[in-house]
Amino acid sequence: MSTPRSIGSLIASSTIVGLSLVGVVFADTAQAAEACRQGDEVRIWTAPLQPSPGAPLEIIAVATDADLDDVLITDPAGRQTSLRTARAGGPPWSLYGTQFRPVAGTYRIETTRAGRVAGCTEVTVGGGGGDRGSGEWDLATEAFYAAWIEHLFEAPPEQSLSFDSLGPVLRDPERNLLFNYLGDGEDSRLPAEPDCADLPYFLRTYFAWKLGLPIAYRPCTRGSRSSPPTCQSPVAETRFIGSRASAETFREASRTMMNTVHSGSARTALRDEATDVYPVALDRATLWPGTIFADPYGHIMVIVKWLPQRGRESGLLLAVDAQPDNSVTRKRFWEGTFLFAQTPSAGPGFKAFRPVVHTSGGVRQLPNSALDGRSGLPPFSLEQAALSPADFYARMHQLINPRGLEPEVAYAATLDALMEQLETRVTSVDNGEAYMRNRPGTLVPMPSGPAIFETTGPWEDYATPSRDMRLLIAMNVLAELPERIRRYPELFVLQGRSPSDAAAHIERLNAQRMDERFVTYTRSDGTPWRLSLGEIYNRRAEFEIAYNPNDCVERRWGASPGTPDETTCRRTAPADQRARMEEYRPWFRDTVRPPR
Repeated sequence: MSTPRSIGSLIASSTIVGLSLVGVVFADTAQAAEACRQGDEVRIWTAPLQPSPGAPLEIIAVATDADLDDVLITDPAGRQTSLRTARAGGPPWSLYGTQFRPVAGTYRIETTRAGRVAGCTEVTVGGGGGDRGSGEWDLATEAFYAAWIEHLFEAPPEQSLSFDSLGPVLRDPERNLLFNYLGDGEDSRLPAEPDCADLPYFLRTYFAWKLGLPIAYRPCTRGSRSSPPTCQSPVAETRFIGSRASAETFREASRTMMNTVHSGSARTALRDEATDVYPVALDRATLWPGTIFADPYGHIMVIVKWLPQRGRESGLLLAVDAQPDNSVTRKRFWEGTFLFAQTPSAGPGFKAFRPVVHTSGGVRQLPNSALDGRSGLPPFSLEQAALSPADFYARMHQLINPRGLEPEVAYAATLDALMEQLETRVTSVDNGEAYMRNRPGTLVPMPSGPAIFETTGPWEDYATPSRDMRLLIAMNVLAELPERIRRYPELFVLQGRSPSDAAAHIERLNAQRMDERFVTYTRSDGTPWRLSLGEIYNRRAEFEIAYNPNDCVERRWGASPGTPDETTCRRTAPADQRARMEEYRPWFRDTVRPPR
């Protein structure tokens, strides 16, 4: 494998000077004993920027070429110990651990692979200023960003991970490796409430602030029914470079950024070069944590973790998204959450942020020609432009479960994903109900036409048309799994059964599970009401018009006059709004969003 070039060298000839917080790959251990420098493929990062005696020192070793085995620490007295670490990623791979109560002096930190030193750094506890890396978005920095994102949303896969906003995530020192990194208490009162489109940009800006990196983003149009969004020249933010910028500077920068970007920023055409993001190939080696997924209708997800297929268990690709009410939730990849369609109004799919380079000529985003893979970063690819939705999902399922799945395991994974989506909807509807309950007599204005999916204010925050359309799609995906088995038998481990027999078995299993799985919502009088999955499917037609927060919570869960749970309903949307919802019903029945 050739040694990756610095990203800056793709457009500038300056040499990147070695810094002390990151390690370099050495030819042998003897050379490692003589030098402790940074490298492109393996680097060690420490936090906080200025470690203090007695305070925890966090250590994360990140590699882009292969997994790592161990982290060794030599203290100022010359004693070497192995640090207990948590393993993640692949690629990039990382080892994370904490050195508690370090003493004053210089610590040598090494990471090993197959008994050899793969990376090294030295950090002085209680000394002068620390080091934040090269100051540019090079391979090592991008890899650290991916590892930081993965650690930020780490939790067992079976655990539901949801937050009221991004704020609690960033203020949790157990999650956020960069919490109080600058040592100024900068995270204590930091506002962090990005919505769907802002979330990936906010994360990127926050990381750049802590690491002293430039950022750039473009004002973009929202596109039309016949063309995707287009963007203007980038807006550069350089106040973080080479300085420990204050929390107020970050607040100003992030506020300006969030007032500029929107869902159109990620839906740009795949071939367009005047963009903040670029499409990557559908490959495990290129879909790093931090990669975004832009669906054709405006929703954005951020990859946070891959879990490999193990035995009979399904693999998982996990991502987070933010809702208009600012809640942040971790979700699994499947057709019900990652919507893909070829449409002239958007360039959908997985995309990475264009690295930003700061040179004497100013701040630039790298063009497609520079993203050829030689830097070590995921290269520009138009693979997704040629895929039908069926082929896209088949390709992704092969990545997530390369050995295929038994139909029963595939069904269980799909069912769990649908229930996860329903549980998330419980929270979304409860948030809308709380808003209405705290404002008696309030009427939320309802937009007209396609604007019900894209607007601002209380309708955006508490109505659920986009989420309900995704729910209806998700319900179809589960119901159509038997047909997928018949159509794509190569994706499944049939163990000698015919596709027809396997599909018929799943149809019987689904009928059984309909009564076993359920959600519970709170009615208008405060009493809980349990809805089985079968009842939800029977109410599918009512869910086509259940997104209006002016309706009572019972109607938002598909209750209609005559159903037992509807008796406590105390609020209905105005007649003109209900008439428009009936007019728009075919969009939801056919699960096809209208063109703008």
